[in-house]
Amino acid sequence: MKFLLFLFTGLVLAATAFGSETRKPNVLFIAIDDQNDWIGTLGGHPMAKTPNIDRLAAKGTVFLNAHCNAPLCNPSRTSLMLGLRPTTTGIYGLSPWFRTLPQWKDRVALPQHFANHGYRTAATGKIYHGGSGGGKVGKKGKAGKAKEKNADGVSAEPEFQITAPYGGVGSKPPQKLIPPTPMGNNALMDWGVWPLDNDDTGKGDYQVASWTVEQIKNAPKDQPFFLAAGFFLPHVPCYATQKWFDLYPDDDSVLPKVKEGDRDDTPRFSWYMHWELPEPRLKWVKENNQWRNLVRSYLACTSFMDAQVGRLMDALEESGQAENTIVVLWGDHGWHLGEKAITGKNTLWDRGTKVPLIFAGPGVSKGGRSTQPAELLDIYPTLVELASLPARDDLEGLSLVPQLKDASTKRERPAITSHNQGNHGVRSEKWRYIHYADGSEELYNMEKDPEEWDNLAGKPEYAEVIAAHKKWLPKIDVPPAPNSASRVLTYDKATDEAVWEGKTVKRSDPIIE
Repeated sequence: MKFLLFLFTGLVLAATAFGSETRKPNVLFIAIDDQNDWIGTLGGHPMAKTPNIDRLAAKGTVFLNAHCNAPLCNPSRTSLMLGLRPTTTGIYGLSPWFRTLPQWKDRVALPQHFANHGYRTAATGKIYHGGSGGGKVGKKGKAGKAKEKNADGVSAEPEFQITAPYGGVGSKPPQKLIPPTPMGNNALMDWGVWPLDNDDTGKGDYQVASWTVEQIKNAPKDQPFFLAAGFFLPHVPCYATQKWFDLYPDDDSVLPKVKEGDRDDTPRFSWYMHWELPEPRLKWVKENNQWRNLVRSYLACTSFMDAQVGRLMDALEESGQAENTIVVLWGDHGWHLGEKAITGKNTLWDRGTKVPLIFAGPGVSKGGRSTQPAELLDIYPTLVELASLPARDDLEGLSLVPQLKDASTKRERPAITSHNQGNHGVRSEKWRYIHYADGSEELYNMEKDPEEWDNLAGKPEYAEVIAAHKKWLPKIDVPPAPNSASRVLTYDKATDEAVWEGKTVKRSDPIIE
Protein backbone atom coordinates (compact mmCIF):
# COMPACT_ATOMS: atom_id res chain seq x y z
CA MET A 1 0.00 0.00 0.00
CA LYS A 2 2.86 2.35 0.89
CA PHE A 3 4.47 1.51 -2.44
CA LEU A 4 1.28 2.41 -4.33
CA LEU A 5 0.97 5.69 -2.42
CA PHE A 6 4.60 6.49 -3.15
CA LEU A 7 4.11 5.66 -6.83
CA PHE A 8 0.96 7.79 -7.04
CA THR A 9 2.68 10.74 -5.36
CA GLY A 10 5.62 10.42 -7.74
CA LEU A 11 3.34 10.42 -10.76
CA VAL A 12 1.49 13.51 -9.52
CA LEU A 13 4.76 15.38 -8.93
CA ALA A 14 6.07 14.32 -12.34
CA ALA A 15 2.88 15.44 -14.04
CA THR A 16 3.01 18.76 -12.22
CA ALA A 17 6.62 19.30 -13.18
CA PHE A 18 5.93 18.33 -16.78
CA GLY A 19 2.99 20.71 -16.96
CA SER A 20 5.01 23.61 -15.56
CA GLU A 21 7.80 22.96 -18.05
CA THR A 22 5.54 22.78 -21.06
CA ARG A 23 3.19 25.63 -20.26
CA LYS A 24 3.53 28.30 -22.91
CA PRO A 25 4.99 31.60 -21.77
CA ASN A 26 2.87 34.74 -21.66
CA VAL A 27 3.77 37.74 -23.82
CA LEU A 28 3.61 41.37 -22.69
CA PHE A 29 3.92 43.51 -25.81
CA ILE A 30 4.69 47.19 -25.07
CA ALA A 31 4.61 49.75 -27.89
CA ILE A 32 5.73 53.38 -27.58
CA ASP A 33 4.80 56.03 -30.13
CA ASP A 34 7.45 58.36 -31.63
CA GLN A 35 10.09 57.21 -29.13
CA ASN A 36 13.64 57.74 -30.29
CA ASP A 37 16.72 56.52 -28.39
CA TRP A 38 16.44 59.17 -25.67
CA ILE A 39 16.27 56.34 -23.15
CA GLY A 40 18.71 56.03 -20.24
CA THR A 41 20.04 52.60 -21.16
CA LEU A 42 20.42 53.60 -24.84
CA GLY A 43 22.34 56.80 -24.10
CA GLY A 44 20.63 58.84 -26.82
CA HIS A 45 20.33 61.84 -24.49
CA PRO A 46 22.66 62.15 -21.48
CA MET A 47 19.90 63.49 -19.21
CA ALA A 48 17.10 61.04 -20.12
CA LYS A 49 15.58 59.53 -16.97
CA THR A 50 13.88 56.20 -17.63
CA PRO A 51 14.58 54.03 -14.57
CA ASN A 52 11.86 51.49 -15.33
CA ILE A 53 12.85 50.82 -18.92
CA ASP A 54 16.45 50.62 -17.71
CA ARG A 55 15.31 48.08 -15.10
CA LEU A 56 13.64 46.01 -17.81
CA ALA A 57 16.80 46.13 -19.93
CA ALA A 58 18.87 44.86 -17.00
CA LYS A 59 16.50 41.90 -16.67
CA GLY A 60 16.89 41.01 -20.33
CA THR A 61 18.68 42.05 -23.52
CA VAL A 62 18.62 45.49 -25.11
CA PHE A 63 19.44 46.13 -28.77
CA LEU A 64 21.58 49.26 -29.01
CA ASN A 65 21.37 49.36 -32.81
CA ALA A 66 17.68 48.64 -33.49
CA HIS A 67 15.81 50.43 -36.25
CA CYS A 68 12.31 50.78 -37.63
CA ASN A 69 11.49 49.55 -41.12
CA ALA A 70 9.61 52.77 -41.91
CA PRO A 71 9.95 56.16 -40.18
CA LEU A 72 6.19 56.67 -39.90
CA CYS A 73 3.50 55.09 -37.71
CA ASN A 74 1.23 53.19 -40.10
CA PRO A 75 3.87 51.59 -42.35
CA SER A 76 6.14 50.80 -39.40
CA ARG A 77 3.43 49.10 -37.36
CA THR A 78 2.00 47.31 -40.39
CA SER A 79 5.46 45.96 -41.21
CA LEU A 80 6.05 44.74 -37.65
CA MET A 81 2.65 43.11 -37.24
CA LEU A 82 2.62 41.41 -40.66
CA GLY A 83 6.29 40.48 -40.76
CA LEU A 84 6.69 42.15 -44.16
CA ARG A 85 8.67 45.14 -45.39
CA PRO A 86 6.89 48.33 -46.51
CA THR A 87 8.52 47.74 -49.90
CA THR A 88 6.59 44.45 -50.07
CA THR A 89 3.19 45.73 -48.88
CA GLY A 90 3.32 49.12 -50.62
CA ILE A 91 2.09 50.78 -47.43
CA TYR A 92 4.19 53.91 -47.00
CA GLY A 93 1.72 56.54 -45.73
CA LEU A 94 -0.83 56.89 -42.97
CA SER A 95 -3.31 55.22 -45.32
CA PRO A 96 -4.40 52.64 -46.34
CA TRP A 97 -5.26 50.18 -43.56
CA PHE A 98 -3.76 46.91 -44.80
CA ARG A 99 -7.02 44.94 -44.42
CA THR A 100 -8.56 47.07 -47.19
CA LEU A 101 -6.04 45.63 -49.67
CA PRO A 102 -7.09 42.27 -51.21
CA GLN A 103 -3.61 40.75 -51.04
CA TRP A 104 -3.34 41.39 -47.27
CA LYS A 105 -6.97 41.01 -46.22
CA ASP A 106 -6.44 37.50 -44.85
CA ARG A 107 -2.81 37.82 -43.81
CA VAL A 108 -2.21 36.26 -40.37
CA ALA A 109 -0.84 39.05 -38.21
CA LEU A 110 1.36 38.52 -35.15
CA PRO A 111 -1.39 38.45 -32.48
CA GLN A 112 -3.54 36.21 -34.66
CA HIS A 113 -0.75 33.66 -34.93
CA PHE A 114 -0.66 33.52 -31.15
CA ALA A 115 -4.47 33.33 -30.91
CA ASN A 116 -4.45 30.46 -33.40
CA HIS A 117 -2.22 28.53 -31.01
CA GLY A 118 -4.18 28.90 -27.81
CA TYR A 119 -3.34 32.38 -26.58
CA ARG A 120 -5.80 34.88 -25.12
CA THR A 121 -5.00 38.08 -27.00
CA ALA A 122 -5.92 41.48 -25.59
CA ALA A 123 -4.83 45.05 -26.29
CA THR A 124 -5.40 48.67 -25.48
CA GLY A 125 -3.90 51.93 -26.71
CA LYS A 126 -2.04 52.33 -29.98
CA ILE A 127 -0.79 49.03 -31.40
CA TYR A 128 -1.88 49.37 -34.99
CA HIS A 129 -2.01 52.89 -36.39
CA GLY A 130 -5.80 53.01 -36.15
CA GLY A 131 -6.06 51.65 -32.62
CA SER A 132 -5.77 48.09 -31.41
CA GLY A 133 -8.75 46.80 -33.42
CA GLY A 134 -11.23 44.09 -32.51
CA GLY A 135 -13.77 44.16 -29.71
CA LYS A 136 -13.75 46.31 -26.60
CA VAL A 137 -14.34 45.10 -23.09
CA GLY A 138 -17.91 45.72 -22.00
CA LYS A 139 -19.38 45.97 -18.51
CA LYS A 140 -19.22 42.21 -18.01
CA GLY A 141 -15.78 41.89 -19.54
CA LYS A 142 -17.05 40.41 -22.78
CA ALA A 143 -15.78 41.46 -26.16
CA GLY A 144 -18.03 43.83 -28.04
CA LYS A 145 -18.04 45.58 -31.38
CA ALA A 146 -15.00 47.72 -32.07
CA LYS A 147 -15.47 51.47 -31.83
CA GLU A 148 -11.99 52.61 -32.76
CA LYS A 149 -11.37 53.29 -36.42
CA ASN A 150 -8.24 53.36 -38.45
CA ALA A 151 -6.83 56.03 -40.74
CA ASP A 152 -9.32 55.13 -43.47
CA GLY A 153 -12.29 55.68 -41.17
CA VAL A 154 -13.35 52.02 -41.17
CA SER A 155 -13.36 49.66 -38.22
CA ALA A 156 -10.29 47.47 -37.91
CA GLU A 157 -10.44 43.71 -38.22
CA PRO A 158 -10.41 41.78 -34.92
CA GLU A 159 -6.64 41.55 -34.66
CA PHE A 160 -7.08 40.94 -30.92
CA GLN A 161 -9.83 39.01 -29.18
CA ILE A 162 -10.36 41.71 -26.54
CA THR A 163 -9.57 45.42 -26.63
CA ALA A 164 -10.33 48.46 -24.51
CA PRO A 165 -10.69 51.98 -25.97
CA TYR A 166 -8.08 53.76 -23.87
CA GLY A 167 -5.06 55.76 -24.93
CA GLY A 168 -4.29 58.86 -26.92
CA VAL A 169 -3.74 62.33 -25.55
CA GLY A 170 -6.26 62.24 -22.72
CA SER A 171 -6.66 65.53 -20.86
CA LYS A 172 -5.99 68.56 -23.08
CA PRO A 173 -5.77 72.30 -22.35
CA PRO A 174 -8.69 74.48 -23.52
CA GLN A 175 -6.42 76.11 -26.10
CA LYS A 176 -2.97 75.49 -27.56
CA LEU A 177 0.02 76.33 -25.41
CA ILE A 178 2.35 77.36 -28.27
CA PRO A 179 1.98 79.84 -31.15
CA PRO A 180 0.47 78.68 -34.48
CA THR A 181 3.02 76.65 -36.44
CA PRO A 182 3.83 77.42 -40.10
CA MET A 183 1.99 74.56 -41.84
CA GLY A 184 -1.45 75.42 -40.46
CA ASN A 185 -2.50 75.48 -36.83
CA ASN A 186 -2.39 71.69 -36.44
CA ALA A 187 -3.82 70.64 -33.06
CA LEU A 188 -1.12 67.98 -32.63
CA MET A 189 1.63 70.59 -32.80
CA ASP A 190 1.60 71.56 -29.14
CA TRP A 191 3.61 70.91 -25.99
CA GLY A 192 4.12 72.15 -22.45
CA VAL A 193 2.93 71.72 -18.86
CA TRP A 194 -0.57 70.23 -18.58
CA PRO A 195 -2.56 69.49 -16.46
CA LEU A 196 -1.56 72.17 -13.98
CA ASP A 197 -2.61 70.23 -10.86
CA ASN A 198 -0.03 67.41 -11.25
CA ASP A 199 -2.85 64.87 -11.68
CA ASP A 200 -1.77 62.27 -14.27
CA THR A 201 -4.83 60.03 -14.00
CA GLY A 202 -6.64 61.76 -16.88
CA LYS A 203 -3.85 61.03 -19.32
CA GLY A 204 -4.49 58.34 -21.91
CA ASP A 205 -1.27 56.47 -21.13
CA TYR A 206 -2.12 56.29 -17.44
CA GLN A 207 -5.43 54.64 -18.37
CA VAL A 208 -3.67 52.26 -20.76
CA ALA A 209 -1.38 51.16 -17.94
CA SER A 210 -4.29 50.83 -15.46
CA TRP A 211 -6.28 48.56 -17.78
CA THR A 212 -3.21 46.47 -18.62
CA VAL A 213 -2.41 46.06 -14.91
CA GLU A 214 -5.93 44.72 -14.33
CA GLN A 215 -5.52 42.29 -17.23
CA ILE A 216 -2.29 41.00 -15.70
CA LYS A 217 -3.84 40.62 -12.26
CA ASN A 218 -6.95 38.85 -13.54
CA ALA A 219 -5.37 36.74 -16.30
CA PRO A 220 -6.85 33.22 -16.53
CA LYS A 221 -4.58 30.65 -14.94
CA ASP A 222 -5.31 28.00 -17.55
CA GLN A 223 -4.48 30.02 -20.69
CA PRO A 224 -1.38 31.99 -21.71
CA PHE A 225 -1.90 35.61 -22.72
CA PHE A 226 -0.58 37.89 -25.42
CA LEU A 227 -1.24 41.29 -23.87
CA ALA A 228 -0.45 44.48 -25.80
CA ALA A 229 -0.20 47.97 -24.31
CA GLY A 230 0.29 50.87 -26.72
CA PHE A 231 1.54 54.14 -25.19
CA PHE A 232 0.93 57.43 -27.02
CA LEU A 233 3.58 59.66 -25.45
CA PRO A 234 6.05 61.13 -26.28
CA HIS A 235 4.05 61.69 -29.50
CA VAL A 236 2.89 65.28 -29.93
CA PRO A 237 1.06 66.99 -28.34
CA CYS A 238 3.68 66.50 -25.61
CA TYR A 239 1.79 67.42 -22.45
CA ALA A 240 3.25 66.47 -19.08
CA THR A 241 2.62 67.64 -15.54
CA GLN A 242 5.15 69.83 -13.75
CA LYS A 243 6.71 67.04 -11.71
CA TRP A 244 8.02 65.42 -14.90
CA PHE A 245 9.36 68.74 -16.24
CA ASP A 246 11.17 69.23 -12.95
CA LEU A 247 13.37 66.24 -13.77
CA TYR A 248 15.10 68.35 -16.44
CA PRO A 249 16.86 71.72 -16.12
CA ASP A 250 15.17 74.74 -17.63
CA ASP A 251 18.24 75.82 -19.56
CA ASP A 252 19.93 75.09 -22.87
CA SER A 253 21.93 72.18 -21.47
CA VAL A 254 18.98 69.94 -22.43
CA LEU A 255 19.28 70.77 -26.15
CA PRO A 256 20.70 68.19 -28.57
CA LYS A 257 23.89 68.92 -30.46
CA VAL A 258 23.31 70.50 -33.86
CA LYS A 259 25.67 71.84 -36.48
CA GLU A 260 25.07 74.99 -38.49
CA GLY A 261 24.95 74.13 -42.18
CA ASP A 262 24.48 70.44 -41.43
CA ARG A 263 22.30 70.00 -44.52
CA ASP A 264 24.84 71.58 -46.87
CA ASP A 265 26.30 68.16 -47.81
CA THR A 266 23.02 66.24 -47.94
CA PRO A 267 21.26 65.73 -51.28
CA ARG A 268 18.31 67.93 -52.18
CA PHE A 269 16.19 64.77 -52.30
CA SER A 270 16.64 64.42 -48.55
CA TRP A 271 14.32 67.43 -48.19
CA TYR A 272 11.64 65.75 -50.28
CA MET A 273 11.23 63.14 -47.53
CA HIS A 274 9.65 65.80 -45.32
CA TRP A 275 8.88 68.49 -47.85
CA GLU A 276 5.83 70.02 -46.19
CA LEU A 277 4.77 68.71 -42.78
CA PRO A 278 2.98 70.00 -39.68
CA GLU A 279 6.17 69.50 -37.68
CA PRO A 280 8.05 72.84 -37.63
CA ARG A 281 11.63 73.31 -38.71
CA LEU A 282 14.42 74.11 -36.27
CA LYS A 283 14.39 77.70 -37.54
CA TRP A 284 10.80 78.18 -36.37
CA VAL A 285 11.26 76.65 -32.91
CA LYS A 286 14.32 78.85 -32.38
CA GLU A 287 12.64 82.05 -33.55
CA ASN A 288 9.56 81.36 -31.43
CA ASN A 289 11.56 80.44 -28.31
CA GLN A 290 10.13 76.90 -28.40
CA TRP A 291 13.19 74.71 -28.87
CA ARG A 292 13.98 74.23 -25.19
CA ASN A 293 10.29 73.92 -24.37
CA LEU A 294 9.84 71.20 -27.00
CA VAL A 295 12.91 69.24 -25.85
CA ARG A 296 11.94 69.42 -22.17
CA SER A 297 8.37 68.43 -23.07
CA TYR A 298 9.60 65.41 -25.02
CA LEU A 299 11.90 64.33 -22.19
CA ALA A 300 9.21 64.92 -19.55
CA CYS A 301 6.69 62.85 -21.53
CA THR A 302 9.27 60.10 -21.97
CA SER A 303 9.80 59.94 -18.21
CA PHE A 304 6.04 59.90 -17.56
CA MET A 305 5.61 57.09 -20.07
CA ASP A 306 8.49 55.23 -18.41
CA ALA A 307 6.61 55.37 -15.11
CA GLN A 308 3.66 53.62 -16.78
CA VAL A 309 6.00 50.88 -17.99
CA GLY A 310 7.11 50.55 -14.38
CA ARG A 311 3.51 49.96 -13.29
CA LEU A 312 3.29 47.05 -15.74
CA MET A 313 6.57 45.57 -14.52
CA ASP A 314 5.42 45.83 -10.90
CA ALA A 315 2.10 44.14 -11.74
CA LEU A 316 3.92 41.24 -13.39
CA GLU A 317 6.12 40.77 -10.33
CA GLU A 318 3.22 41.03 -7.88
CA SER A 319 1.11 38.56 -9.86
CA GLY A 320 3.88 35.96 -9.78
CA GLN A 321 3.94 35.75 -13.59
CA ALA A 322 7.17 37.58 -14.34
CA GLU A 323 9.28 34.42 -14.66
CA ASN A 324 6.93 32.97 -17.28
CA THR A 325 6.30 36.15 -19.29
CA ILE A 326 8.24 37.31 -22.33
CA VAL A 327 8.32 41.11 -22.31
CA VAL A 328 9.13 43.00 -25.48
CA LEU A 329 9.28 46.78 -25.53
CA TRP A 330 9.65 48.71 -28.77
CA GLY A 331 9.21 52.15 -30.32
CA ASP A 332 7.70 52.52 -33.78
CA HIS A 333 10.27 55.04 -35.14
CA GLY A 334 12.57 57.85 -34.08
CA TRP A 335 11.99 61.58 -33.80
CA HIS A 336 14.11 64.66 -34.51
CA LEU A 337 14.25 67.54 -32.04
CA GLY A 338 16.33 69.98 -34.07
CA GLU A 339 18.93 67.61 -35.51
CA LYS A 340 19.29 67.97 -39.29
CA ALA A 341 17.41 71.30 -38.99
CA ILE A 342 14.01 69.68 -38.43
CA THR A 343 11.66 68.32 -35.83
CA GLY A 344 9.57 65.20 -36.35
CA LYS A 345 10.05 61.97 -38.27
CA ASN A 346 10.15 60.88 -41.95
CA THR A 347 13.93 60.61 -42.30
CA LEU A 348 16.48 57.89 -42.96
CA TRP A 349 19.08 59.13 -40.46
CA ASP A 350 19.67 57.49 -37.09
CA ARG A 351 17.58 60.05 -35.23
CA GLY A 352 14.60 59.12 -37.42
CA THR A 353 15.09 55.34 -37.46
CA LYS A 354 16.72 54.27 -34.19
CA VAL A 355 14.30 52.88 -31.62
CA PRO A 356 14.29 51.13 -28.25
CA LEU A 357 14.00 47.34 -28.53
CA ILE A 358 14.22 45.23 -25.38
CA PHE A 359 13.35 41.59 -24.64
CA ALA A 360 13.19 40.00 -21.20
CA GLY A 361 11.84 36.76 -19.77
CA PRO A 362 12.23 33.04 -20.46
CA GLY A 363 14.82 32.29 -23.13
CA VAL A 364 16.46 35.71 -22.81
CA SER A 365 19.85 36.34 -21.19
CA LYS A 366 19.98 38.98 -18.48
CA GLY A 367 22.10 42.08 -18.87
CA GLY A 368 22.64 41.57 -22.60
CA ARG A 369 23.61 44.60 -24.70
CA SER A 370 23.76 43.86 -28.43
CA THR A 371 25.34 46.27 -30.91
CA GLN A 372 24.24 44.16 -33.86
CA PRO A 373 21.77 45.75 -36.31
CA ALA A 374 18.21 44.70 -35.58
CA GLU A 375 14.87 45.55 -37.19
CA LEU A 376 11.35 45.82 -35.81
CA LEU A 377 10.53 43.32 -38.54
CA ASP A 378 12.45 40.77 -36.47
CA ILE A 379 10.01 40.87 -33.54
CA TYR A 380 7.44 38.54 -35.16
CA PRO A 381 9.78 35.57 -35.79
CA THR A 382 11.58 36.18 -32.48
CA LEU A 383 8.41 35.91 -30.40
CA VAL A 384 7.28 32.87 -32.36
CA GLU A 385 10.56 31.10 -31.58
CA LEU A 386 10.67 32.17 -27.94
CA ALA A 387 7.12 30.88 -27.41
CA SER A 388 7.89 27.63 -29.31
CA LEU A 389 5.02 28.23 -31.73
CA PRO A 390 5.07 26.70 -35.23
CA ALA A 391 7.51 28.64 -37.38
CA ARG A 392 6.37 30.51 -40.47
CA ASP A 393 8.21 30.61 -43.78
CA ASP A 394 6.54 33.78 -45.07
CA LEU A 395 8.16 36.30 -42.70
CA GLU A 396 10.82 38.71 -43.95
CA GLY A 397 12.34 39.31 -40.53
CA LEU A 398 14.99 37.16 -38.85
CA SER A 399 14.75 35.77 -35.35
CA LEU A 400 16.84 37.58 -32.74
CA VAL A 401 17.00 34.54 -30.47
CA PRO A 402 20.74 33.97 -31.15
CA GLN A 403 21.45 37.50 -29.82
CA LEU A 404 19.03 37.00 -26.92
CA LYS A 405 21.07 34.01 -25.84
CA ASP A 406 24.43 35.69 -26.47
CA ALA A 407 24.39 39.42 -27.24
CA SER A 408 27.76 39.24 -29.01
CA THR A 409 26.47 36.88 -31.71
CA LYS A 410 27.03 38.49 -35.11
CA ARG A 411 24.32 39.24 -37.66
CA GLU A 412 25.28 39.53 -41.31
CA ARG A 413 22.19 41.44 -42.42
CA PRO A 414 22.01 45.17 -41.68
CA ALA A 415 18.84 47.01 -40.63
CA ILE A 416 16.92 48.47 -43.56
CA THR A 417 14.51 51.40 -43.33
CA SER A 418 12.39 52.53 -46.28
CA HIS A 419 10.34 55.68 -46.71
CA ASN A 420 8.33 55.49 -49.92
CA GLN A 421 9.50 53.67 -53.01
CA GLY A 422 13.18 54.01 -53.85
CA ASN A 423 14.34 55.61 -50.59
CA HIS A 424 16.24 53.35 -48.22
CA GLY A 425 18.61 53.55 -45.28
CA VAL A 426 20.98 50.64 -44.67
CA ARG A 427 22.44 50.55 -41.15
CA SER A 428 25.24 48.14 -40.29
CA GLU A 429 27.23 48.03 -37.07
CA LYS A 430 29.64 50.75 -38.23
CA TRP A 431 28.02 52.50 -41.20
CA ARG A 432 24.85 54.20 -42.37
CA TYR A 433 24.24 54.25 -46.12
CA ILE A 434 21.27 56.11 -47.65
CA HIS A 435 20.04 55.73 -51.22
CA TYR A 436 17.36 58.05 -52.57
CA ALA A 437 15.00 57.45 -55.46
CA ASP A 438 16.89 59.84 -57.74
CA GLY A 439 20.16 57.96 -57.16
CA SER A 440 21.71 60.45 -54.73
CA GLU A 441 23.49 58.99 -51.71
CA GLU A 442 24.80 59.55 -48.21
CA LEU A 443 27.33 57.57 -46.17
CA TYR A 444 28.33 58.06 -42.54
CA ASN A 445 30.88 56.40 -40.31
CA MET A 446 28.73 55.95 -37.20
CA GLU A 447 31.69 55.16 -34.94
CA LYS A 448 33.59 58.34 -35.74
CA ASP A 449 30.63 60.54 -36.66
CA PRO A 450 27.54 59.47 -34.65
CA GLU A 451 25.78 62.79 -35.37
CA GLU A 452 26.04 62.11 -39.14
CA TRP A 453 27.60 65.48 -39.86
CA ASP A 454 30.10 64.38 -42.55
CA ASN A 455 28.61 62.79 -45.68
CA LEU A 456 31.33 60.57 -47.17
CA ALA A 457 29.37 59.38 -50.21
CA GLY A 458 31.20 61.57 -52.70
CA LYS A 459 34.68 60.36 -51.74
CA PRO A 460 36.10 57.61 -54.01
CA GLU A 461 37.93 55.84 -51.15
CA TYR A 462 34.53 54.76 -49.76
CA ALA A 463 33.25 53.18 -52.98
CA GLU A 464 33.72 49.64 -51.62
CA VAL A 465 31.86 50.46 -48.42
CA ILE A 466 28.97 51.83 -50.46
CA ALA A 467 28.94 48.77 -52.72
CA ALA A 468 28.88 46.43 -49.70
CA HIS A 469 25.83 48.21 -48.28
CA LYS A 470 24.10 48.84 -51.60
CA LYS A 471 23.69 45.10 -52.16
CA TRP A 472 21.20 45.05 -49.27
CA LEU A 473 18.77 47.46 -50.91
CA PRO A 474 15.33 45.76 -51.10
CA LYS A 475 14.94 43.56 -54.16
CA ILE A 476 11.18 44.02 -53.93
CA ASP A 477 10.32 47.72 -54.03
CA VAL A 478 6.71 48.19 -55.06
CA PRO A 479 4.97 51.52 -55.68
CA PRO A 480 2.45 52.92 -53.16
CA ALA A 481 -0.60 50.71 -52.64
CA PRO A 482 -4.01 51.87 -53.92
CA ASN A 483 -5.53 54.70 -51.84
CA SER A 484 -2.18 55.62 -50.33
CA ALA A 485 -2.24 59.03 -48.67
CA SER A 486 -0.57 61.20 -46.06
CA ARG A 487 3.20 61.60 -46.41
CA VAL A 488 3.38 59.72 -49.69
CA LEU A 489 6.23 60.63 -52.06
CA THR A 490 6.77 59.41 -55.62
CA TYR A 491 9.47 60.20 -58.16
CA ASP A 492 9.51 60.22 -61.96
CA LYS A 493 13.02 59.62 -63.30
CA ALA A 494 12.00 60.66 -66.82
CA THR A 495 11.02 64.18 -65.74
CA ASP A 496 13.18 64.34 -62.62
CA GLU A 497 10.14 65.48 -60.71
CA ALA A 498 8.89 64.36 -57.32
CA VAL A 499 5.27 64.37 -56.21
CA TRP A 500 4.68 65.05 -52.53
CA GLU A 501 1.10 64.68 -51.29
CA GLY A 502 -0.17 65.18 -54.86
CA LYS A 503 1.93 68.30 -55.40
CA THR A 504 4.72 68.32 -58.01
CA VAL A 505 8.11 69.36 -56.63
CA LYS A 506 10.76 70.59 -59.03
CA ARG A 507 14.48 71.14 -58.51
CA SER A 508 13.95 74.88 -58.76
CA ASP A 509 11.37 75.02 -55.96
CA PRO A 510 12.77 76.74 -52.85
CA ILE A 511 13.39 74.63 -49.78
CA ILE A 512 11.48 75.78 -46.70
CA GLU A 513 13.87 75.84 -43.76
